[in-house]
Amino acid sequence: MPELIWKDFIVLDLVDALQVVLLGFIGGTLSGFIGSGGAFFMTPGMMNLGVPGVIAVGSNITHKFGKAMMGAKQHGELGNVDKKLGVFLVLTAFAGIRLAVWINSYLFRLGESVGEDKAAAANLYISAVFVSILLAVSLSMLRDVMSVSDEESGPSRKIADALARLRLFPLIHFPVADVRVSLWVLMLVGLATGYLAGTIGVGGFVGVPAMIYVFGVPTAVAAGTELFLAMFMGAFGALNYVWAGFVDIRLTMLLYLGSLFGIYVGAYGTKVVKESLIRLVTALVILICVFSRAIAIPIYLRQLGFIGIDPVWDGWLNQISKGLLMLAGVAGVAVILYNVFVAFRRQSRIRRSLAGVVTAPAAPQ
Repeated sequence: MPELIWKDFIVLDLVDALQVVLLGFIGGTLSGFIGSGGAFFMTPGMMNLGVPGVIAVGSNITHKFGKAMMGAKQHGELGNVDKKLGVFLVLTAFAGIRLAVWINSYLFRLGESVGEDKAAAANLYISAVFVSILLAVSLSMLRDVMSVSDEESGPSRKIADALARLRLFPLIHFPVADVRVSLWVLMLVGLATGYLAGTIGVGGFVGVPAMIYVFGVPTAVAAGTELFLAMFMGAFGALNYVWAGFVDIRLTMLLYLGSLFGIYVGAYGTKVVKESLIRLVTALVILICVFSRAIAIPIYLRQLGFIGIDPVWDGWLNQISKGLLMLAGVAGVAVILYNVFVAFRRQSRIRRSLAGVVTAPAAPQ
């Protein structure tokens, strides 16, 4: 087994630890609200705290395993998990995770000889993948939300219907989702989901949209099946990153401390917020997170010697990146908490009204 790289882990003081807990809470709240793992917020958040990207991804994917297990169990009890679909996707997802771990590990060790910061090469790669993929996802979601009327608030089926007409054999039927999907499309989506989960800790933003828009799976079943899939991907990714020495168990536990409470707040928010608003908030939060990570990219380019800017800019760029990320997270959580508070007050008024009706004396005959 490789030697663990303890010297590369962040030195956590009380302030850093509390910030990681806060990242977990915000990420967990957004996760419960959106139906994803929340890594799009927690991974760059840890990188802003000085955690090397590969360790942020490894610690986050380890944290993802336990949370996905709990979520998959809850969705399974509601009948929202298509286990057959999850098994087909996980076969190639494992290959994608293995490829991602190998690339991240190679770039981290390559960085020891090519730049002033040994994590710079891996940080640049992780940030570039993060920005390119999630920018496409957020813009697609925004376009979809803006182009659909309130009467037609469901997701578009254009891609799913087009693939159904092509009939790329062999086609496999999935009973819970009630769809037929080509084996080749399944393999491609599984590979992409695993690769992104292993590279940036964000697989659900490919898996869930693919199931909804490409396969035609109902939204609830897509979210439940993704959690079922994430349970196995998280376990496999965690084993691979632990073996390579890129998991800081302290970060994982601190993320759990915040996210296990936040996820219930976010999940309750889905009961009181319209689906169109959920998708709009999701797209805007991700878009701000993308800009936040893009601002940090010049830091890594300078550390690798690709651009010549004053090193003093590293601190400023990191603070701006961190500020934007927290703005996105706090704003998203504020929307959720506001709607939860309004719904709670509405329910309290209804309960008081009903109690008044029950206790009121009957009118004399």
